[in-house]
Amino acid sequence: MVKFVNPNEVLNKLKLRNDMTAADFGCGSGGWVIPLAKRLEQGLIYAIDIQEEPLSALESKMKAEGIQNIRKVLSDIEIENGSKIPVLSCDLVLMTNLLFQTEKKKEIFMEANRVLKQKGKILVVDWKPESSLGPEQGRISPEEVKELAKESKLKLKKEFSAGDYHYGLVFEKD
Repeated sequence: MVKFVNPNEVLNKLKLRNDMTAADFGCGSGGWVIPLAKRLEQGLIYAIDIQEEPLSALESKMKAEGIQNIRKVLSDIEIENGSKIPVLSCDLVLMTNLLFQTEKKKEIFMEANRVLKQKGKILVVDWKPESSLGPEQGRISPEEVKELAKESKLKLKKEFSAGDYHYGLVFEKD
């Protein structure tokens, strides 16, 4: 049976506290931010996207599920201070199905590092290079992601398969 990436299963691999502050870079319409918000009941999640339409769809889902701990941010994470999140304010940054879509991967890691607290974590989930599904252009290997993280002074804490078509990496800020 084919196993597609499941946000809840992946989030189970993280040690989450219900009062954490998190950011979902490139949140889209909420496929990851909604399950995360349900776990971080006492926390705050910044849902950041460069397009208004997915944020509007996220707003509808938040209302339908009665979720109030998400702050939508229309912004460009590819530029310095682009997330509009205060420096050293996040315990966790999600980058799920994001890196294959951009040429400015290094800038995104720099922005994530800027907003992360000491010992904060980054979760990267992206398409396996050899996957038969998914985008044909822009895929990034786990090794390339590890190198970007290393350049941003982040340490690899965990590596795992996130279904048949995706890999997962967890990095920590010293």
